[in-house]
Amino acid sequence: MDDKPMVPLVFKRRSEEEMRRSSLAYLEASISRRSVRTFSSDPVPRDIIENCIKAAATSPSGANLQPWHFVAVSDPAVKAKIRAAGEQEERAFYERRASDAWKEVLRPFRTDANKPYLETAPWLIAIFTVNSYVKPDGEKQQTYYPKESVGIATGVLISALHQAGLATLTHTPSPMNFLNQLLQRPSAEKPFLLLIVGYPEEGTQVPAISRKSVAEIATFV
Repeated sequence: MDDKPMVPLVFKRRSEEEMRRSSLAYLEASISRRSVRTFSSDPVPRDIIENCIKAAATSPSGANLQPWHFVAVSDPAVKAKIRAAGEQEERAFYERRASDAWKEVLRPFRTDANKPYLETAPWLIAIFTVNSYVKPDGEKQQTYYPKESVGIATGVLISALHQAGLATLTHTPSPMNFLNQLLQRPSAEKPFLLLIVGYPEEGTQVPAISRKSVAEIATFV
């Protein structure tokens, strides 16, 4: 039997007009979110990053086991090591692993194995999926739906950082096992994504892309 106490839900119901205004305001703010690949080296205070991570940690998770771990990196020496290891994997990707079709869809984004933003941006946030952990009594606890849970938390984190006024880039060199070693994370944790965070460099340009329409991505029945 569940021995956790139940507490009242804190929820304030809004009028339909308030909900409409709020949803539109969030939509308008979200439309301006773009991934960037040129970052300013201007510092970002730690407490802002911490607040956004706290917001991400409010995400739902399987059995509330919260199977995520965030490593926020600002140390220049550690960032340099991450760049060296990441670029090694990226070179292998562009030279051997990536199919021609994959390279073609990446072409408009003008990406290559060189990732200077891994050192330039003030923060890198390595996000790990926690597949199991050891409870205080020494017993091993498996987590459930860890990838789904961490995916949701990552989306919340990206949105929180954008709302705070910061730019981000999702970076997924494959494999990313080097992050476990460089950031001293246990083998039960698997790197999910490396998030680059900071201000965009002045004059930054982004590809002219469009978003799919609601009719293409959603069905109402």
